[in-house]
Amino acid sequence: MAQQTPLERNRYIDFLRAASILVVVMGHWLMATAHQTDEGFALGHLLGIQPTTQWLTWIFQVMPLFFMVGGFSNSISWRSATRKGLSYSHWLSNRMQRLVGPMVPLMLFWGVTAGIAFIFGEAVTVIQIGTQMALIPLWFLAVYVLVVALTPATLGLWDRYGLGSIVAMAALAVAVDVLVFQFGIRAAGWSNYAFLWLTVHQLGYAWRDERLTGTAAPLGVAGVGLVALLWMTQMGPYSLSLVGAPNDSVSNTTPPKLPLLALAIFHSGLLLAVQRPVRRWLEGDRPWAATIIMNRVIMTVFLWHLTPLTLLIAVGYWSGGMGFSLIPGSSLWWSLRPLWMLGLIAALTPFVVIFNRFETAPPRKPASYSVLRLIVGVGFVTMGLAYLALDGVHLLGITDIRSYALAFPLLGAWLVGAWPQLRRH
Repeated sequence: MAQQTPLERNRYIDFLRAASILVVVMGHWLMATAHQTDEGFALGHLLGIQPTTQWLTWIFQVMPLFFMVGGFSNSISWRSATRKGLSYSHWLSNRMQRLVGPMVPLMLFWGVTAGIAFIFGEAVTVIQIGTQMALIPLWFLAVYVLVVALTPATLGLWDRYGLGSIVAMAALAVAVDVLVFQFGIRAAGWSNYAFLWLTVHQLGYAWRDERLTGTAAPLGVAGVGLVALLWMTQMGPYSLSLVGAPNDSVSNTTPPKLPLLALAIFHSGLLLAVQRPVRRWLEGDRPWAATIIMNRVIMTVFLWHLTPLTLLIAVGYWSGGMGFSLIPGSSLWWSLRPLWMLGLIAALTPFVVIFNRFETAPPRKPASYSVLRLIVGVGFVTMGLAYLALDGVHLLGITDIRSYALAFPLLGAWLVGAWPQLRRH
């Protein structure tokens, strides 16, 4: 496959997609802590235990990069579809198969696991905490499927207004934070799940159309992003951590706030500045073959990487802290992190082997669904995944809408034609 890849393909995009997800995985595995105390089994967060590690989030928070890469890829995909005369419904159904289909087994796995735990008498709150931890990756996909569905509209804005479309969306994101901090309208902040991430997605269009080339211009952009990020977190009302951290007075992620946009500008400038030498390196068969291999499993790795961690912590909880005696943040704890990572890689491998088939199965021919059905399906997927990422699987009774959160994305997957089919391939 590596040798048959056309040289004109931008291999750097595939490399960044795989690398960014691997950074997320390692960051989650490093930051989640659990240990046995005199008071009992305690879950913790490295950013709260050692606040100085919050600077690491400026490296490990790479979700903005993934949205930018998504903009690059989605613009290519939609323009290719229009050249071929394919309809929006055909294109969207195909994209949802690839995005939503691999999620279905994960949701079913944790729905069944939660039900079994409940039958055997486990407390509802414990089930909620455990499933919320395992399903954290779904918050990204809750937003991303919506961003993908809006690609024709946002790409149309880019084609008409160019960089002005990025400035306009960024201005809306700024206005939202002004409403939050200056006028105390906290509810307005949730709209930045759309405005801020759509702004980053637009940066991918600019990249695709080579509006930022060379080295000097991207480095200048990176400098602007870094200065803005330093000012916001040191002089402004924002927290230092760019992921959710315990005891933060302000969360930069829930909902997303302007430091994430500054980080996106900083990271994108740096990565655009070094793309030429990296692309030359990726022309070699071995690095490009490794990139292909990683991209064939990367969605499975991303979706399932917190499942073995959650199960290992559950074993520690049920066994009275067996294997979790080290104090998080201690010198011995840090010295054993490489072994911890290797152990989690080994624990994740069976899940990847079993469930990767849902990622690599050949796409089915998209059904002739109406646009209305697909949009409703995307809405159900987004709403359900958001609930699951925020609160896990709830078993609180018929009057609480969160109790139906698991059903929403499953219904949405059916509406968009993304229920996976097992087949030999």
